[in-house]
Amino acid sequence: MKIERTAEHRWLEQLKGRWSVIFDFDKHSVWTEDARSLDGLWLIAEMSGPMSDGSTATMIMTLGYDPDRKCFVGSTIGTMMKNLWVYEGALDETGKVLTLDCDGPDMDGSGRIARYQDIIEIVDTDTRLFSSRMQAADGSWKPVMASQYKRMAAASKTAAPDKDKEGGRA
Repeated sequence: MKIERTAEHRWLEQLKGRWSVIFDFDKHSVWTEDARSLDGLWLIAEMSGPMSDGSTATMIMTLGYDPDRKCFVGSTIGTMMKNLWVYEGALDETGKVLTLDCDGPDMDGSGRIARYQDIIEIVDTDTRLFSSRMQAADGSWKPVMASQYKRMAAASKTAAPDKDKEGGRA
């Protein structure tokens, strides 16, 4: 079955590529994200980087657009998380900000399920922002984290070294 790509699917294409990611709470450690398209319908992004305890964490995000429901859909999982985050969201009127709504555990440890929003903002072709906020029990929104993504230059396409010459063999 052939799925027709929409403008929203094309919007996701700008997220493809290799990105360096710096979080607001730890400007000294840089994470890396590799994002690719699955037939122009889905974006699959895998990000990894150092945690404060010295371990390495990995996160995987999927994003697509459901034309029947008229919303962006997706999910996020991570090695430092115990739950699956399921997204549903929309672009703002500028077409530069995608807000993804989801539910998850309140970070206060109360066991309450809270509303979250993960927000992707396009700054320019090579820069985007990502932030997350949680709706507190009183209805106010509290920032959880923020990060800046910078597109990394494409890998050099130079030829692989000749092993015989490098090894000193003629």
